[in-house]
Amino acid sequence: MKYQYKGFLLIIIALLSFNISNAQDVNLIKRQQDFVDLRFGMFIHYNIPTYMDQDWADPEASPSIFNPKKLNSDQWAKAAKSANMSYGCLTTKHHSGFAIWDTKTTDYSVMSSPYKKDVVKSYTESFRKAGLKVMLYYSILDTHHKIRPGLITPEKIDFIKAQIRELLTNYGKIDALIIDGWDAPWSRISYDDIPFEEIYTLIKSIQPECLVMDLNAAKYPAEALYYTDIKSYEQGAGQHIQKESNKLPALSCLPINTAWFWKTDFPKVGTKTADVLVENMIKPLNAAYCNFILNVAPNRDGLIDDNALSTLKEIGSKWKNEGPLPPLPKNEYPIISSNLAKKQASNSSWSDDMNIMDFANDDSFSTTWVSNPTVKAPWYEITFDRDKSFNTIVIAEKKPNIKAYRLEYNENGIWKLLLSGSDVSRIKIHRFNRVWGKKVRMLIDKFDKQVELAEFQVYNERR
Repeated sequence: MKYQYKGFLLIIIALLSFNISNAQDVNLIKRQQDFVDLRFGMFIHYNIPTYMDQDWADPEASPSIFNPKKLNSDQWAKAAKSANMSYGCLTTKHHSGFAIWDTKTTDYSVMSSPYKKDVVKSYTESFRKAGLKVMLYYSILDTHHKIRPGLITPEKIDFIKAQIRELLTNYGKIDALIIDGWDAPWSRISYDDIPFEEIYTLIKSIQPECLVMDLNAAKYPAEALYYTDIKSYEQGAGQHIQKESNKLPALSCLPINTAWFWKTDFPKVGTKTADVLVENMIKPLNAAYCNFILNVAPNRDGLIDDNALSTLKEIGSKWKNEGPLPPLPKNEYPIISSNLAKKQASNSSWSDDMNIMDFANDDSFSTTWVSNPTVKAPWYEITFDRDKSFNTIVIAEKKPNIKAYRLEYNENGIWKLLLSGSDVSRIKIHRFNRVWGKKVRMLIDKFDKQVELAEFQVYNERR
């Protein structure tokens, strides 16, 4: 009886997990659609860099320089409304670590400045009062608190969690958290150094409807959501959406001026024109399931300059949100776990000399394992350092070429079939019931041209 009860309990747990996961999927799909339907919003880069004529501030800059004389977040909200924007997003903490809310985690904050008022509170109240959605920006990279490569500790991860918990607990409903400074070439903080899945799960546990957006489009393929609920494109960093082929919920951002934070020449130099922003940005991006967020930087008094106000008003006279976009195409749930196959021992059938097996699990989509053209039945294999559990495999090709394949895992020396696949997409995401094994492999049964595998990824997702 004891074993029957245990088996019954496991079945109940599995069914509950499936229902919870399914409910999360449905909720996320709705939130993604809601986000693209917002179409157009205001990014507000306002923080200690505003007072340094720099986009990246000195991490030891004194809080005493943060001293706006006329800060008026109602003005920001009114300006957003004049452009027919639907939401705002404020930089709560940028890369130098200065927090512009009343935080208990550090003295390096607005509460130690001459201003001594919670800017996040003021912003959220003003935008909600104006009928606008509220989003927040938060940087993982923090050069003041030494949250950077080689210096990540459990205490610093707890610090990040505590700050995020404050932001998602003290300011009402937050529609999205845009995260920066994570897994970027210039930050070099990986999703393993600070575990993405832990942070993502924390955010959803506090505010289940809060979208998580990480500015990571440069590294990951445009065909799948890696470590984000919304695919993000920072145009100033050379990240541009493929308008004709995009099928994912997306965000594209650009400043109205020449930089993200306010500069002393902003009042004298013209902004991007309303015609360019409407015709070249908002309209074509919206047509590609992409929400456009335009950065408008307040000055050192805490106000938006007159020339930017004028451009925003002109945008509002030329464009308005005409309602929901067509339904998003069906897409896979985001990948949020650590890649177990990354830099593990790999093996394969004969490959080209300069494109050996190690290039398909090196955490880079720009390098590939290329099967030698004489091989008629190519295969690729990962051997873990020990037995591991996993429930997801992603096959990322350089170009879609593989037509039929089998995935197998090795348990106690015996190869067992996971699934037979025929997905012809460039990024093939397979989720299945959890298994244990020390090896996993792909046997390629049908392909058109020489096989080029960018990444073979294995995950043990929380479900």
